[in-house]
Amino acid sequence: MSPTVLGLLTGLVLGLAAAFGGFGAFVVVAVLGGLGLLAGRALEGKLDLSQLMGRDRR
Repeated sequence: MSPTVLGLLTGLVLGLAAAFGGFGAFVVVAVLGGLGLLAGRALEGKLDLSQLMGRDRR
């Protein structure tokens, strides 16, 4: 999936959350989406979390 399509889908989901759930739902969806993005990047190996977890690279 291209970054353009992914951005479009993210914008649509956030727009729906804001329209039907208000600002609170918008914030919750945005935060959970960001956490999902970080988890996906970590699982793909594109994000190095070793410094945050206290493990030294050797």
